[in-house]
Amino acid sequence: MILKHYPISIILFALILFSCHSHRHTDKKIFHYNEQTGIASLDPAFAKNQSIMWAIHQLYNTLIEVDENMQLKPSLAKSWELSEDNLQFTFHLRADVYFHDDAAFTNGKGRLLTARDVVFSFNRLVDKEVASPGAWIFNNRIDTINGFVAVDDSTFQLKLLRPFQPILGILSMQYCSIVPAEAVNKYGSNFRSHPVGTGPFQLVTWEEGQALLLKKNPRYFERDSSGNALPYLDGIKVSFYDSKATEFLEFQQNRLDFINDIDASFKDEILTKTGRLKKQWEGKLVLQKHDYLNIEYLGILVDPANDLVKNSPLQLQKIRQAINYGFDRRKMMLYLRNSIGTAAESGFVPAGLPSFDTVAVKGYRYDPERAKHLLSEAGFPGGKNLPTIKLLTIPIYADLASYIANELNLAGINVQVEAIQKSLLLEQTSKSQTLFFRGSWIADYPDAENYLSVFYGKNPAPPNYTRYKNPEYDKLYELAIAEKEDSARYRLYQQMDRLIIRDAPVVPLWYDMVIHLVHTNISGFPANSLNLLELRKVKK
Repeated sequence: MILKHYPISIILFALILFSCHSHRHTDKKIFHYNEQTGIASLDPAFAKNQSIMWAIHQLYNTLIEVDENMQLKPSLAKSWELSEDNLQFTFHLRADVYFHDDAAFTNGKGRLLTARDVVFSFNRLVDKEVASPGAWIFNNRIDTINGFVAVDDSTFQLKLLRPFQPILGILSMQYCSIVPAEAVNKYGSNFRSHPVGTGPFQLVTWEEGQALLLKKNPRYFERDSSGNALPYLDGIKVSFYDSKATEFLEFQQNRLDFINDIDASFKDEILTKTGRLKKQWEGKLVLQKHDYLNIEYLGILVDPANDLVKNSPLQLQKIRQAINYGFDRRKMMLYLRNSIGTAAESGFVPAGLPSFDTVAVKGYRYDPERAKHLLSEAGFPGGKNLPTIKLLTIPIYADLASYIANELNLAGINVQVEAIQKSLLLEQTSKSQTLFFRGSWIADYPDAENYLSVFYGKNPAPPNYTRYKNPEYDKLYELAIAEKEDSARYRLYQQMDRLIIRDAPVVPLWYDMVIHLVHTNISGFPANSLNLLELRKVKK
């Protein structure tokens, strides 16, 4: 058992956490959630998926973070400024942030965070020996010689190779959490299971596959608007049930405080077709629905040099537009998704980002007559002589793909659906071996550039799976990433999104939603567009 390696005080706290549902410890406020996929690491350099990011967010801090409106705000950095040439950011750090107490430090007492810790953390992220999956965030963006500099204890400078305003959003990613060299050096490869950060919670124990236990950090630097210390909770317990059915049962029996997403097998039991709680659940649960930075779409290969494209009707813009007009997204959301998500009738950039604007970017709505008219203009009246188009998807989206195919067939566009394994689909789209395919794009950071880079002509696949290339688009992209004024940058983003709608290398399906079921005794637990687990202000 891992517990035997910890001091008696920690073991006692762990026991309190494990047995917090007993009447003996009702004074302890422990938040319980389940992580069905498990947690692979507690090292920020490996924060590559949601399960790791959720845990990292409790244990560490970044220079900058995002608020509930996806606006950037200070965290470890209290302020920052950008040089006149748009190449150097200077960050001024807080002077009251301490690392968690740990044996890695002198006398086991966590020391003050300094700018040298930021330099160490970022250099570690790009170190090839560390092999972080997050190294890409600085690739070809940061000056490789003087990219990270500690001017003094409280001043950190970051130097870019060329102007790239979205770097601020990137710095809010969990990859950019600040770690101390002492702990990394002491624990080596075991740092993954012995995290030492500055976050609102700190590790008690992690028994992989069984439970992860965290306790309140008594020296956490943040306070609420009334001056009360954060976090309010005493601790967090993460369980690892690998069955959604078991997770839901545990939630029903009040052994979990919330569940993320509703499994397809019981969504009809809980939700109406319009996405509301059914009457038997009203007053017993809280349903949280919030825009999520994920778009589901169908991609179309448009590289004119590819033989697949040369021999396909999908090379024609009017055919691609006809597909976009030829099926009813709203009906699809109602009957197949219980209204979880919003029909994608604007651009590729999803709802939830500050630059999203349904007036500035008008996408496709169901218009079968327009679809038929475009077919005729393309030389295939009524779909006559139009070859069958194959749509590749993955098994869990086969019903949605079949719905779209049936609707398009009515418009004269014969679509054949084939479901293949996700790994094979990713391989084929990366190698430009499929013409028409299901895809999704989840934001890595809260800036529309993250979506629009998918169509930048100089980008390979990933992210440019459609091989879209348009000099006008590329010029707008390059102007946008250098624009420091948010409103001006947003207008450029919207121009780019309109070009994507016009040229139709994709068929936007829906903008996703975060869905949480939460018990009524939990407050201060807002959902957010990144679906980041935010527990600092939760009360139970």
